[in-house]
Amino acid sequence: MATTRPVRPDERDEVPDLYGMLFEEPQQRTAAVEAAWETLQADDSTVLLGVEHEGQLVSTCQLSIIPSVTHGGQPFGVIEYVVTHEDWRGEGFGTRCVEAAISRAHEADCYKVLLQTGRSEPRVHDFYEQCGFDPDAKTGYSLRLDEYGQLDRL
Repeated sequence: MATTRPVRPDERDEVPDLYGMLFEEPQQRTAAVEAAWETLQADDSTVLLGVEHEGQLVSTCQLSIIPSVTHGGQPFGVIEYVVTHEDWRGEGFGTRCVEAAISRAHEADCYKVLLQTGRSEPRVHDFYEQCGFDPDAKTGYSLRLDEYGQLDRL
């Protein structure tokens, strides 16, 4: 039986293993990563959710609740870094993780939840649509600051 919950501090070493299945570049454990981990553990507006199955963290995602001065002051949620362990894909664990994030956003009175993916595989897009996300509702853009250069362009 699977349990969906915030990732615990003692699971710190399992998260990079999952992210290694999401990103091509290896996830290094640096001082900046450690500082971010500590911040996430202490910050109520952002949570790493995980699905545990048979004693293993098999899926995770990050939910951030962003305050807003629109929509009557209701916040919105942003889900990022959704990944399920390769050995457990297709078992519903990713869906459980995303649904838990959506539920938390609802509990926080968010008026919407945003999610972007950089993946082009149809199965990834089908998964998000099955979770209720509308690919045509908004147009998403991303700007990698490490590739952008100096801000004097603005």
